[in-house]
Amino acid sequence: MILPHAMALPKLGTLQECSDFSKTVMPFLPQLYALPRQILGTVLNGGSFLKLYMETNPFISGLGASIFLGGVFLVAAEVNKNYSQVDRFWSILPTVYVGHFAAWARLAGIPSKRIDAALLFSTIWSTRLTYNYWRKGGYGIGHEDYRWQIVRDMLPKWAFHILNWTFISFIQSVLLYMFASPVYVLLLAIQFEPELSTADIGFTVLELGLILTEFIADHQQWVFQSAKKEYQTTGQVPTGHKQADLDRGFIASGLWAYSRHPNFAAEQSIWLALYQWGCFATNSLYNWTVLSPIMLMSVFQGSTWLTERITAGKYPEYSAYQKKVGTFVPKNLKGYKTPVPKVIRTSDLAKKLQEKEKEESKKQK
Repeated sequence: MILPHAMALPKLGTLQECSDFSKTVMPFLPQLYALPRQILGTVLNGGSFLKLYMETNPFISGLGASIFLGGVFLVAAEVNKNYSQVDRFWSILPTVYVGHFAAWARLAGIPSKRIDAALLFSTIWSTRLTYNYWRKGGYGIGHEDYRWQIVRDMLPKWAFHILNWTFISFIQSVLLYMFASPVYVLLLAIQFEPELSTADIGFTVLELGLILTEFIADHQQWVFQSAKKEYQTTGQVPTGHKQADLDRGFIASGLWAYSRHPNFAAEQSIWLALYQWGCFATNSLYNWTVLSPIMLMSVFQGSTWLTERITAGKYPEYSAYQKKVGTFVPKNLKGYKTPVPKVIRTSDLAKKLQEKEKEESKKQK
């Protein structure tokens, strides 16, 4: 008897083949095209969704879900004229997709300790980032990232709609799924190395360390912004803060003294590390899931450029900060210090005046 899931996974001969796109994804693309019809047939005929789920390649079913959600995000954005629909799910969907691979593996009777390890760090990442987004008011009714309004002002109306129909709704939705794509590679590698290895534990610890770094950076920024808001409201400098720092307008201490965006750096590193985990597990130098970190880094390049353009326009000292502190990677280990204004001593000023008077006297002669 052939189990339903047996036809849903590729037949591979070596560990390295687990990272081969032509063997692990391309043969199953027809399933993606047939999936809407199969779902409709299951609904109309009262079929088993569990059977359909297990008979569909797990990467394909997840990809189909991300495309479907892209359509949902598009409609919601256009109806509400609010373009932060994907933003609300940014911290949630990657873990849902990792959980999808973990659930599929368990239902198929495949050892899942390695995937469970990925699900562990991803769940912690989601919990922390979702909380951070919530406390900033991200889930408030009508809330929209202020940058989307700036982008709307920069583009013609028709161009912004195209941006929403492509990047904002669909591409970002698929990107969130691609975050989890290395877990598919890990799932395939289990048939060759089913046990949790020391390397798997090492990658899990690395991921947790990066999450901790992102937490520290976000918390430092939250504390600073809260203090600045209190200072602007009451005129009193909160305990533990300096007036000069609050007057500067942006945080430049803690991790932010070494990187202008330490939270962004950690966020990108988290998913880059997951990609490297997939490469290591398959003894491959690289694989097709590199698309995930490349897409993510591209998004952060654009987002960071826009954020810094806005910040530099608001705070005069930011340009000096940009020159001394790296965007993501530290330029040095000294840390940023606010430039000290050059003080002209009275004696120096008098000396310059005397020299000027002598020059004028010579000209008159």
